[in-house]
Amino acid sequence: MSPQNMDFSQAKELADSLREKLERYSYQYYVLNESEISDYEFDQMMHQLLDLEQQFPQLMTPDSITHRVGGMAENSFEPVNHTVQMGSLQDVFSEEEVRDFDRRVREEISDPLYIVEPKIDGLSVSLEYRNGLLVRGSTRGDGFVGEDVTANLKTIRSIPLKLKTDLPFIEVRGEVYMPVHSFERLVEQQELAEEKPFKNPRNAAAGSLRQKNPKITAKRGLDIFVFNLQQLEGKEIRSHKEALDYMKELGLTVIPSYRAFTDIEDVLAEIRRIGSTRGSFGFDIDGAVVKVDRFDQRELLGSTSKFPKWAVAFKYPPEEKVTRLLDIQVQVGRTGVLTPTAVFEPVQLAGTTVSRAVLHNQDFICEKGIALGDDIVVRKAGEIIPEVVAVASHNGNETYFLPDTCPSCGTKVVREEGEAAVRCPNIQCPAQLVRNLIHFASRGAMDIDGLGKALIDLLVKKELIHSPADLYELKAEAVAELERMGPKSADNLIKAIEKSKQNDLSRLIFALGIHEVGEKAAVLLAQKFRSMENIMKACSDDIAAIEGFGSVMAQNVEIFFRQESNREQIRRLRECGVNMDCRLEKSGDRFAGKTFVLTGTLPTLKRSEAQALIEKEGGKVAGSVSKKTSYVVAGEEAGSKLTKAQELGIPVLSEGELLELLSK
Repeated sequence: MSPQNMDFSQAKELADSLREKLERYSYQYYVLNESEISDYEFDQMMHQLLDLEQQFPQLMTPDSITHRVGGMAENSFEPVNHTVQMGSLQDVFSEEEVRDFDRRVREEISDPLYIVEPKIDGLSVSLEYRNGLLVRGSTRGDGFVGEDVTANLKTIRSIPLKLKTDLPFIEVRGEVYMPVHSFERLVEQQELAEEKPFKNPRNAAAGSLRQKNPKITAKRGLDIFVFNLQQLEGKEIRSHKEALDYMKELGLTVIPSYRAFTDIEDVLAEIRRIGSTRGSFGFDIDGAVVKVDRFDQRELLGSTSKFPKWAVAFKYPPEEKVTRLLDIQVQVGRTGVLTPTAVFEPVQLAGTTVSRAVLHNQDFICEKGIALGDDIVVRKAGEIIPEVVAVASHNGNETYFLPDTCPSCGTKVVREEGEAAVRCPNIQCPAQLVRNLIHFASRGAMDIDGLGKALIDLLVKKELIHSPADLYELKAEAVAELERMGPKSADNLIKAIEKSKQNDLSRLIFALGIHEVGEKAAVLLAQKFRSMENIMKACSDDIAAIEGFGSVMAQNVEIFFRQESNREQIRRLRECGVNMDCRLEKSGDRFAGKTFVLTGTLPTLKRSEAQALIEKEGGKVAGSVSKKTSYVVAGEEAGSKLTKAQELGIPVLSEGELLELLSK
């Protein structure tokens, strides 16, 4: 129903609902770097709220999200007050709205020249140069106050630290983005680690730029396009195109493909051209921007309370296609998770041919009622990753269900309570082998020196190992014949494997890769039951009685040891001489009921060592500070955790004071 057909009560109810949703989505988008809906859906909702407030001015509230220019500034970095507001543009969604914009401009100006450029979907930032040197970089934030992210911006290679001309001062605005190839690589890494992947390049860019550690930002492959001149001293610039040309001369990477037009129909043709080729770009765009070129004409046109009158942003709708679902293929991930993938008749989307899309899990399939042979609606999320949006029409088949057994090894699959994932619990599953071996040999587990991924790949390829137990039956002669090894390297590896037999039971439990059982939980299990035999006999109720264990984790342990293949693996490890008993001292109770938080760099102890000392005395180590925190142990470069502890009045200990408590 349009605003014109509503009475006041209907309009108020809808406006309140839209504001609540938009505030929630805005917080997710700008602060949490997450998104439940597409940018296009968000923009349409904002457009609807603006129309309501225009039709019913009495609905306008001082805190309406329509007053906002951008997102909310997160207090993770030092605040920066923008001398020149970093505003946003009015969004339009149809060609007629662009023509309306042109008519409004021509009512004030007789001869406008328009610049049309692609709208990069990233994170808006300001770069400030003094005497030619980069002195500060900041995010847009809410348009008035942003965040100082200078150190992170300096990791972006396309941002010059020194301009080609030593201007007294210049501030420019640009869009930090993540190129398609960087985004695809990052998502692949996140999926392999079973982390929640970023949904689109914009969220990935925002999350990467806000990293506290610039080294992490540097690894993310970010880039930037500069698109606006904010402030300038030492030179006079009269137009936007002149500014872009000049910024390019200074060595800045400016927005690509900015073109000038006097006729609005040519402007629309350029918008269509950009839209038709957006799939060929190496970066994500979500629209095209139309700006009046001359600065004196912009000043004459002025602004509303929310947007400048001299520019609009045309937003492209996501391109969707209907196609036939041919098959659903199930792959087993490196941690045993079964992932269904839709295989459909190829379609052209955003400039590329796609024929596959991940269906995530059984809940996703059931929610949409997906069945083989259905006509499905597909699109590219963020113009990058193909996704199934909905079922266009059913063709008689029943909703698809994942198999009951692992397609790789035939083991009965399990689904833990509260989890969406279905997984294979067999540690000898061929699909999981390499990952399991890497984890088994890792430092926190069996700590086999010299046994890295490259060597494990080679051992598996040559069929010298098929399970962790096979490591303990390796012969130096066979290893020496491998590429880049030799007798000495082979001998060192066999010695490292032999040494690992003496590790404590807790390390072996962690090395086995039981779902959700980390190093801390492995120690608790070993200390409680004292032997592998006792753990294998324990039921989930006995395990759940351990403080720090929940019912789901306890069930994971019981399910793991019920698997005959896993029991056989442990039998072989025992026969090879791997220790099956706990040699750790039982925990004391000096810190029973106390919760510690560690922050900063301690003078002599690693955090893992400090955590082990605390937990040995019955204390808990948490990752964040709250009113329930007993102590914060702070070292050098302690950050926001220390600040919060001081605000809450929580005792702060140095490393020395912690050790003194332990010695009493």
